[in-house]
Amino acid sequence: MVHLQDLPDDVIFAILALLSPQDILAIQQTCRGLHTLGSFDHVWHGLSFEVPLDLLPSADSTSHPAHLLKQSAVRALRIDHNWRHREPKIRRLTRIPHTDIVHQLQFIGSSYLVGLSQSGNLATYLTVWHTNTPPSRIARIEVAQANRFAASLDDGELVVGILTTDVSNRGSVMLYSLLLGDPDEPHEFQEIFSQSLSQPGHVFFDIQVSDGTAAVGFAELLGFIVVFDASSKPMEHEIEQVVQAIAIASDPSRSALYQQALGYIQNIQQNASETWQLALHIFVDANADGRRKYPAQARFWALRVLDDFLDNRFEPLEQETFQTLQQAMINYIQSEYVGGPAEVDASFLRNKFSHTLTLFFLCTYVEQWPSFFTDIFTLIQPASQTSTAGFNRHISLLFFHLVLEISGEVADQMIKSARAWNEVRHARDSRVRDAVRDRDAARINEAVLTIVAENADRMRACRENASTPESTKELGDAIEVVDWGIRTFGSYVGWIDINLTVTQTTVPLLFKLLADASLPIRLATSVALLRIVSKGLKEPSDKLQLLKVLSLGEVLDALEAKTRKQQIERGNDTDEAEESYREALGKLLNVLGLELTKLIDEPSTPETIRAEALLYLQQLQPVMLRFMADDYDDTASTVFPLLAVILTSYKRSKKVSPEPIDDQKRSFLANLLEVILLKMKWDGEAEPDDVDDDDNAEFEKMRKELRTFMDSILTVDQDLVTNAIRTLAINTMTAYQAGTQLEWNDAELGVYLVYIFGEINKTGGKGRAAFCHAPAIQDKEKKKTDYSAYPLTSHGEMLSTLVRSGIASYPNRAVSLQFFETVARYPDFFKVRKECILPTLEAMIDIRGLHNDNATYRSRLFYLFHRFIKESRNEIQADISVTIVNSMRDLLPIEVEIPEPEEPEGDLLSEAIKSTMFDSQLYLFETVGILTSVTSKNPEQQGALLLSLVKPLMEELSANLQLFRAGTQDLVPVVKVHHIIMALGNISKGFPDYPATVPENYMAPAVKVFAEVAQAILVCLEAMNILKPIRDATRFAFARILATAGPSVTTFIPPLMNNLLAHFEPSELVDFMNFIGLLIHKLQKDMFDVLDKLIGPLNAHITAMLSQAPSGTDEMRSQSETKKAFLNLLIVVVSSKLEGIFTSEQDVSDPGSQKAALSFFSRCVAVWGQPLSQPSSAPNGHPESQGLPGFDRFIYEQLVPTAFAVPSSPEFNLKDGQMLVVLHEIANLLQAIVKVREHEAQTYFATAFLPSKGWPSNAAIDFSTKLRELDSKSFRKYFTDLIRESRASS
Repeated sequence: MVHLQDLPDDVIFAILALLSPQDILAIQQTCRGLHTLGSFDHVWHGLSFEVPLDLLPSADSTSHPAHLLKQSAVRALRIDHNWRHREPKIRRLTRIPHTDIVHQLQFIGSSYLVGLSQSGNLATYLTVWHTNTPPSRIARIEVAQANRFAASLDDGELVVGILTTDVSNRGSVMLYSLLLGDPDEPHEFQEIFSQSLSQPGHVFFDIQVSDGTAAVGFAELLGFIVVFDASSKPMEHEIEQVVQAIAIASDPSRSALYQQALGYIQNIQQNASETWQLALHIFVDANADGRRKYPAQARFWALRVLDDFLDNRFEPLEQETFQTLQQAMINYIQSEYVGGPAEVDASFLRNKFSHTLTLFFLCTYVEQWPSFFTDIFTLIQPASQTSTAGFNRHISLLFFHLVLEISGEVADQMIKSARAWNEVRHARDSRVRDAVRDRDAARINEAVLTIVAENADRMRACRENASTPESTKELGDAIEVVDWGIRTFGSYVGWIDINLTVTQTTVPLLFKLLADASLPIRLATSVALLRIVSKGLKEPSDKLQLLKVLSLGEVLDALEAKTRKQQIERGNDTDEAEESYREALGKLLNVLGLELTKLIDEPSTPETIRAEALLYLQQLQPVMLRFMADDYDDTASTVFPLLAVILTSYKRSKKVSPEPIDDQKRSFLANLLEVILLKMKWDGEAEPDDVDDDDNAEFEKMRKELRTFMDSILTVDQDLVTNAIRTLAINTMTAYQAGTQLEWNDAELGVYLVYIFGEINKTGGKGRAAFCHAPAIQDKEKKKTDYSAYPLTSHGEMLSTLVRSGIASYPNRAVSLQFFETVARYPDFFKVRKECILPTLEAMIDIRGLHNDNATYRSRLFYLFHRFIKESRNEIQADISVTIVNSMRDLLPIEVEIPEPEEPEGDLLSEAIKSTMFDSQLYLFETVGILTSVTSKNPEQQGALLLSLVKPLMEELSANLQLFRAGTQDLVPVVKVHHIIMALGNISKGFPDYPATVPENYMAPAVKVFAEVAQAILVCLEAMNILKPIRDATRFAFARILATAGPSVTTFIPPLMNNLLAHFEPSELVDFMNFIGLLIHKLQKDMFDVLDKLIGPLNAHITAMLSQAPSGTDEMRSQSETKKAFLNLLIVVVSSKLEGIFTSEQDVSDPGSQKAALSFFSRCVAVWGQPLSQPSSAPNGHPESQGLPGFDRFIYEQLVPTAFAVPSSPEFNLKDGQMLVVLHEIANLLQAIVKVREHEAQTYFATAFLPSKGWPSNAAIDFSTKLRELDSKSFRKYFTDLIRESRASS
């Protein structure tokens, strides 16, 4: 049965769209899922409301979120219900204390009440109350001679229209505004409109107000209505309202009005094309004293509105709009930047304004404001000033920011790539860029450099006279201008003429600033030079000339030496700022080198240019290596891209010419390798144990990059690398063995080099040949060969020195862990030097390894120890293995801790079972299994040792099972049972698999012990089979026990299957069939009896599962995987020649299994029994089913005889209804055979099979004819009657 919540979300949404609000409210109460789906905005926006909602009269319901619509609908439906009910009930009665005589009341929404009343002294008042508990009066105003009012609420603003009549019967209408806020704070009415309406004798009869529009009805002899539109409120009032809304929206704590105010200002921003003038006033308006009129946060918001108006505008503005904006911005700049403080208290406004002005520039520069830069230059140094008066600092900085913004918009590829591609924008930016180049590029560049040069001179003068506070401030101002000026210069050098930016005056100025005392200026200058160097030029000769003019190589050489000296002088005092400068210099060198390599590698480069570039690059290499050797990895890595390109070039040359490399390259590679080995060393203050340290992760990443460079050198000159590594590693181990005090990072590097040598040494052999110079030996002779007589290879010598040095005892876990990683990686070495096994095992077992006090360290050692034992099991003697097992017993107890749940509704049991430490401990259990298997030559010893390991586990298993049966709610017993079953399975995993072909004198492992283990696990499974983790663990453990003990424990499979399938998920069924298939592969014929009992129930489970219609894609996928797994199992059964389970006599006692098997064979006949033919495609494009070669023989030799043998059995009882169903399936099978094999099958029945069973010829022909001609129902009746008559006659 399909439930509503099982449907896809889009279908449920389609259903909800057809319902009424009442239905939605009802369906939300059924379950959590439908409550969530029914709460989406688009569901409520599509509903039709037949009852009035207490929302704003001017607001569309789609402008409100679902939760507000739902609340309003509930209230409206309740009111409607109470109104229609004969006895409405008052839900709440609120009393508002008031002494006046009330003439008129009006509710506004559900929270506000407006009243017109008269006091005892006949004064008339308009009052607004908030109807909370207790109610509060929030505003009150006296309105003389008022006789009627109307009110409306619009975006948090209450508008009230009042009709008044004086003693002469003259009437007027007044509109008041009240911006609603915190009900606990006082509010004030503001008059926004007043108008006289009538002559004496006119009579008023009504007034209505909505969205700032008032309609007033009055009459003389004939009535008429006058509508006054007051929606065009005075700009100042509207601005005040916006500013107040911005203040509220900036304070989320004012929850009552926060969302309302936020929606109000967002609506204004979304309509920027209509509200930009309001925003412009908010930003530029000033008081009489020249200070800005509105708060900074409101002015920042105003700039955002102007941005929205100007951005994505690619056509010229209307002339009036352009002139208004241009004049306002020029006036603002003159008042704020020329004669004012330049937003000194709100620097963020300066940055935002420069962006807004840039957007205005992009819209207008090409066609409407070509004199933009001329106007800016006029402001920088007005004509009234002399040239010695200097440039206006504020305007200069604004100018720099503008040019930076413009460069970013029209030329910065990073900014462009971050935007969605817009062809119109791209064309506009290209026009602006070309116009700037043609009109103003030279003047911009001249202005920038002139301002920078002037302020650079001012910096020098201030530094020479730095004793006064005035000079200190002036120095800071000059540094700021130069910093931004150089940044600006760097922003446009890439897209204007290089002849403007690189001149005889520019280069010296840049180099002077590159070594300036101010770090920001140095960093900005390095970026500017980097962009000059990387500028693309068409001709290689022009590029080389540019690089030669700059002469950066010499400058960088000198600056690197200078900064390195300063670094040494600082010692351990780190200066992050100065290190960032060295990093910038490294990046500059890297780009310079890359540009040279482009010239070298470019095929069209003339040879003379290539030779000069190559010489220049060789001169840079020593500087590059010094940067790479920097202690700070960020600085060292700046030259990695250049190094990668150089090494790639070397490898390419080596591939073209196998001749030895020249001396210059070899010298460079030798120096480079020395630096690489130096950088591969940990920092002395690092803590490699701290896995959460980001610096450790970065170092490991750098080591991998350095390994890549080392591999590249290896490709060019293998001997250079192998000799260097071998020498350093052996010298390190020898020094430690001799008692020399080594720093831990030096020791770790030495061991690490041994670890990686196997990957680096490309000429080394495989297996034992990688470690000793032995002749080729056949595999069967390797175990008998004494390799100790053969000399070691370089790697073998390094490993031998490593073990003999005793460096595993170094008092630093990083060193000892690297030792264990290394010996576990190269187990074949210990097959050629067996004397090294024992000292390695001793180190692994004691406090240096498994018994270390650090849990994380131990966890890794568990795996490494397992790996070493697994690979060296044949080299370990039985007595030593027993000793090792005994030394490990204290590590085998299983500890369980229940963690805090990650999510309140999460599966705590699944989280508790996921234990990283226990997963590592499982390696120990497998290891003790391996070590126990080593004692196979002494079965009694092996059995006793195995029993001593599993008995404590089984006792604990029993104890925790009893706790579970006692009904404890604690998860610890369940987790313990799971872990113990997994541990027992891993112990079994350590034993070798039972052989497919048992050799002579085969000594099986301790079968009796494994049978006890299997029985204990089954007992737990029977009691706890409702828990999936227990089922999973049992399946794993039995897979290992059966693989180890073989046929002796297959009797446990049927009860195992019954318990596993008592509660199962589809994925478990697939795993179970894969598990059975694996056992068939291993045990072959020994699985027949097990499968004979298993196949019927298994088929029944699968049939029941597949008969259910899938409710979604997950179930469809699950059924598909189940079908695939079952088919694979059947293929394994047939491939292993176990097909007799399908026709065994045992199935007679199980009609259900018989029916399932016969149904399965009918399908097999329909698919695989077809005559063989060429492959073809069905109309749907899928290949048609093809016959299976040899299946026709299976039909005639197995299926047909079985079909007649079943009803011939004495146990076959036709009076049993289930047997009758089996008989019908036999009839279906026989007809399926004839339908597929056609004339061939009919002839076989009539002339071969039935006569062989003693049938008369005419009876055989009659049967085969009816088999072909009758429909299924008629043939089943005929066949049933035939069998009944034959059994009666017999």
